[in-house]
Amino acid sequence: MRLAFALVGFLALGGTAQATPVLDAGYGDRMVLQRDLPIEVAGNAEPGSRVEGTLGDDTANAQAGPDGRFRLTFSSHDAASEPMTLTVSDPTGTARLSGVLVGDVYLCSGQSNMELPVVRALNVSNELRMAGDEGLRLLQVPKVTASTPVHAFGEAAHWQAASGDTAADFSAACFYMGKQLRADHPDVPVGLIHSSWGGSAANAWLSPEGVRILYGEQPLARLRQYDQDPLAAARSFAPEWYDWYRGVSGGSEPWKDSAQLDWRPIPKFSFWNEWTGTGLDTNPNGLVWLRQTFTLTPEQAASAGSISIGAIDDLDMTFVNGAPVGYTFGWGTERTYRVPAADLKAGKNEVLIAAWNAWDTGGFYAGPDRLFFSPGDGGDAVPLGADWDYAVMRTDEAPPRAPWDALVGTGVMHNAMIAPIGPMRVKGVAWYQGEADVGQPGYADRLRELFAGWRRQFGDQARMMVVQLAGWGTPQAEPVASGWAELRQQQLDAVVADDNAALVAATDLGEPTDIHPANKNVLGKRLAMAAEGEPMPMPDSAVLTGDTIRLRLSGVEGGLRAIGGPYGLGVELCGEMQESCRFVLPALQGDTMLIRTDQGGPVARVRHAWSDAPLINLYDERGLPVPGFELPVAQP
Repeated sequence: MRLAFALVGFLALGGTAQATPVLDAGYGDRMVLQRDLPIEVAGNAEPGSRVEGTLGDDTANAQAGPDGRFRLTFSSHDAASEPMTLTVSDPTGTARLSGVLVGDVYLCSGQSNMELPVVRALNVSNELRMAGDEGLRLLQVPKVTASTPVHAFGEAAHWQAASGDTAADFSAACFYMGKQLRADHPDVPVGLIHSSWGGSAANAWLSPEGVRILYGEQPLARLRQYDQDPLAAARSFAPEWYDWYRGVSGGSEPWKDSAQLDWRPIPKFSFWNEWTGTGLDTNPNGLVWLRQTFTLTPEQAASAGSISIGAIDDLDMTFVNGAPVGYTFGWGTERTYRVPAADLKAGKNEVLIAAWNAWDTGGFYAGPDRLFFSPGDGGDAVPLGADWDYAVMRTDEAPPRAPWDALVGTGVMHNAMIAPIGPMRVKGVAWYQGEADVGQPGYADRLRELFAGWRRQFGDQARMMVVQLAGWGTPQAEPVASGWAELRQQQLDAVVADDNAALVAATDLGEPTDIHPANKNVLGKRLAMAAEGEPMPMPDSAVLTGDTIRLRLSGVEGGLRAIGGPYGLGVELCGEMQESCRFVLPALQGDTMLIRTDQGGPVARVRHAWSDAPLINLYDERGLPVPGFELPVAQP
């Protein structure tokens, strides 16, 4: 994680130090620029210099600021399939981009269901055979994080024309959206920018302005502190972690006295899933303390050193002699933490690792040779060995996460994976994320600020397309409470509150045993429909008249259809309490469901597809499903 921050910062600084203007990372050879809007190009040049640009026969100029930042605005262009050249010059030289097209540009972002590549989707052999298209250009953004916005990606990234090779590892949902858009408008080039990260929370994609609006200045200040001094940042964050641990442990403080825990030798140096008979082999999730000692000479203890603990799956809070030295999330990220001399002593020193695992394997990821203490006097490293002790502390409550956390840190993915794209105009953003936010309140607010952040960067015209979560898990025979359904409702609420957004239902495309359903082919076509402004089925109103509720939907073409029978499935009537919910069978009349209330029970709300893995059979004539939702029933 620390390497990711440092690498991005180095590249960002390197861009400003080079002669010749350096464009923001999203601009490159073979890119697509957005048609029918002024074209924005930004980058770094000689501070204070005059910057001139040409795009085909069009010209623009600007003056670089004291920090070297410049922004050129070209006039709007119609769609153009003939390649053009973009040049940007200052007194030090000229940057030249070739093969530039003008068409429609889309950003695709989210977590693993957006990240899932074409090679894991359906009909992959045939799809890759037909993937070649010079008018469909792809940009894959490297996965890295940063504490503050930067202008360079963490590693080189290039625009490429779609082919079997370039599409194979590209986002399937994004690619199939672009493929459909190209089929619908063959004279309009399409540029797709894919920037997503499996397991990421919405917080990670917030702009600094969004972070400030939702959470105030503290997370931003801690991110800046982490960038300058990770040890100080960890110690600033530690009191939150202490409060959490005291709460879940009944007041225990092992960092002050490790004897408070019931220690046992680890059976072997490995993931703790392999520790047969420990309970961790059957339930590897939760918190496990790991303990080791190492011996220092007076000379070794007299100056600051560093401790390397390999990679910990998933998260660690690490202490040396009771003092916190580091916090990192990342199952494959090797940790090295600075240890001040004040926290060391001659003789025996103790290292404690509070390791948290939330999924799959937990604990040691690297071999014991990756664990050692490096004295500050330049002497030989002190091995930490393989003979550690462990103590299990069972709790279902997850620990607090630091602002620089790789997957849920506030804005860390926006800073390194969205900000460097630059201020180019985009026609829309496709967002497929939410699994990581299930059970976390305020998701609709986070989406609102995500929308606002993207529009600040890419323009107010950007259409927001939100994929409503696919079904996953065991179908239920009775109405149930559902965190997944609640998040789907927040996705719907955020779309309804926005003047230029669309909800793209994917619940019916889910697979009970795979959180990553393979049918991204159909999803891509639905995203293309939303991108082109086609109306999506959406709940509109539910009104009780006599003994019948008229539930009307907007965006329905050709009337509602129940696949496999005359009635829509998965429809519930509820009172105020979950226990009052019961399934009902609505009759269908055009864009309206007619629900009789004489089936018993109180009437306050009507729901559709309200479970983790609902059974859905309601579609319009285009094959678009009715999304999951909850509506209050208007009483007479």
